[in-house]
Amino acid sequence: MSNATIRLAARDDLPRLHPVIERAYRGDSARAGWTHEADLLDGTRTDIATLEPSLANPAERLLVALNGDTPIGCVQVTDRGDGLAYLGLLCIEPTLQTAGLGKRLIDAAETLARGTFGTSAMEMTVIENRVELIAYYERRGYVRTGERRDFPVAVIPPFYMTVLVKPLA
Repeated sequence: MSNATIRLAARDDLPRLHPVIERAYRGDSARAGWTHEADLLDGTRTDIATLEPSLANPAERLLVALNGDTPIGCVQVTDRGDGLAYLGLLCIEPTLQTAGLGKRLIDAAETLARGTFGTSAMEMTVIENRVELIAYYERRGYVRTGERRDFPVAVIPPFYMTVLVKPLA
C-alpha cells in the first residue's frame, strides 16, 4: 500500500471510515486480518458519534489512510500533556493488512505527535493477551512499561491492557 495517502480525517470521511474500523476490529470480516479482537469481543468497536468530537478537539487528531478516495485505515493521536501523546484506533482494512500500511500510519502518527503537540514520547495500550500484536509494536520501538490498566469497558472475563511507550526524540 505504498500508493496510499495519509491525511487528517474530515467529518465527511467518517461514514466511510467507520465500517473499516468495525471490519478491522470485530466480527467475522475482521478474521481476514491478523490484528482483530473478534475472538475476544462482540459488538461494535465505536460509532460515528464517538469519532466526531475528536475532529474538533484541539488535543486530538485522526489520520485517515486512503486508496484514492476510499478510506482503508486510520490512527488517532491524543496529546496527553507533559510531552506524552497517545496512539490509538490504529486499524487497516483486514484484506490489506501485512502490506506495510500499519507501519506508515504509526510513522505518520509519531511525526504528527512531535510536530503538532511537541511530544517526546508516544504511549499506547494493547489487550495483554494479544502477544503477537504487542510483539509487532515492540519491533517498532515500543517498550512495555510494566504498567497494567483495566480494559475500558467491563467484560467477563475481565481484560487488562499492557502499556507500551516509545521515545520520540
